[in-house]
Amino acid sequence: MRKDNWQVIVISPSRKYVAELLPLISNEMADASLVELGGYPTAQNILDLPMNSSSNICFLDVLSDRQQAMSTIAALIGRKADLQIVVLVEEANPNLILQFLRQGAQEFLMRPFSQEQLRQVLEKLSRLNPSLSAERGRVTALIPAKGACGATTLASNLAVHHKKISGGRVLLADLDPLTGTISFLLKLKSTYSFMDALHHASSLDADLWKGLVTQSQGVDVLLPPENPVDSIHGLESALPVIEFARRLYEHVIIDVGSIYGDWTVSIAKAADEVLIVTTNELPALQATSRGLQYLENAGVRRRKLKLVVNRFNKEAGLSKEMIEMALHTDVYHSVPSDYENVQRALLEGKVIPVTTTFGKSVFALSQALLGKTGKESEAPKKSAASGVFSGSLTGIFKAFSRG
Repeated sequence: MRKDNWQVIVISPSRKYVAELLPLISNEMADASLVELGGYPTAQNILDLPMNSSSNICFLDVLSDRQQAMSTIAALIGRKADLQIVVLVEEANPNLILQFLRQGAQEFLMRPFSQEQLRQVLEKLSRLNPSLSAERGRVTALIPAKGACGATTLASNLAVHHKKISGGRVLLADLDPLTGTISFLLKLKSTYSFMDALHHASSLDADLWKGLVTQSQGVDVLLPPENPVDSIHGLESALPVIEFARRLYEHVIIDVGSIYGDWTVSIAKAADEVLIVTTNELPALQATSRGLQYLENAGVRRRKLKLVVNRFNKEAGLSKEMIEMALHTDVYHSVPSDYENVQRALLEGKVIPVTTTFGKSVFALSQALLGKTGKESEAPKKSAASGVFSGSLTGIFKAFSRG
């Protein structure tokens, strides 16, 4: 049973209940998105709750105020009929539990809450509701640490390699509302974009979706709008589109335009893994340091983040060892510089052949992400005292200090 895509809502005025329950939820559903309400919500609060996923579960304290809890259940079900509600009770009171089950709750947790009790409740809910346990596609988001790091090129090539290696359905989604270029790179054109998918999120189905995507080399592609969105700050969360895509595809590759902003954070939190794409040049790596810190501060789990060094050039930038020391982060994969072959393929709107240096490396990255092989052999090692940074390393590492 997968629980990493669930959205969890905890409603309780009791700080004691919450303090006992949250660690158990964190252990059992580590990557679930969590909303905590420290009191019974108003009607407007309930309307504002994030319930776009099909996998919503609400833990509701029914003892702090039974009448309020009863009204809250009715309002929650009115907002989302298939919401899974688990009531929190102090003791095994059959009459009380039955009263709330009749009102619409599915299960109950009795104090003292335990990991085993929570696990049993989640398993039971999954058996009763197949949508909770259904296999969902894996989402990989590629985010550039700064502009022109090559994240879009990597995303488009990864999608095609994922298709060839896995044989499953693959979606390549350009969710960059300002400067999305996948349509240009792959020579594609469509009347529709991901903005249309967002606007119709509540009524999306397989037939409507077919009209929104186009195809390239066996991969479905969701394009960005032709005209830049007026304000990225006005965009809602990307979660509705991502969650719908999970149900249709085994693999979803998302190209993201910038490392900053709520839009990017919503994508990074929804993704199973986030590839931070950089180069081994000093300005890009300093931007990477700041970007990693930003995502962590925004609540994106560090274990999701994988550092990919694109256009690795051992003669013109930091070595792998220096990058890892400066960023306090392992380099997950490095892609060697292969300018001529990359440019030729881009001009033709095609995937870069696996016979090229770049193509071989990206194919190996795809295999690693799909679990088909170990990580790519590391980038060529280089003495910390060689190359253009052979002067003083102290200043370089100081530039990357994160406090």
